Amino acid sequence: QVQLVESGGGLVQAGGSLRLSCAASGGTFSNYAMGWFRQAPGKEREFVAGITRGGSRTHHADSVKGRFTISRDNAKSTVYLQMNSLKPEDTAVYYCAADRTLGLSTKGYEYDYWGQGTQVTCSS
Repeated sequence: QVQLVESGGGLVQAGGSLRLSCAASGGTFSNYAMGWFRQAPGKEREFVAGITRGGSRTHHADSVKGRFTISRDNAKSTVYLQMNSLKPEDTAVYYCAADRTLGLSTKGYEYDYWGQGTQVTCSS
């Protein structure tokens, strides 16, 4: 059983930056591809970014491409989401998730473990 704990959320003005972290425990972190998803009030959960087990390949949603970057440190069992040039429409609860398959899936149901989420609020 893998436990995931997100941190780093908060309130930021438009154009600002935040870095989210997701610390994993209870399993071999490098066995899992990782993803970040988000859910805004009244909207469905959406894929934000994914990274393969070794970190060699990443995939970002079009809505965040060029502004957000996913990365991981397997020695620290942590995945990160660097968010730059934030916009009010980025406001959401952000979740990290772990996937036992090859990774880079954009579908939430293909992920096996989820964190509790961290709130990101971007004001205009």
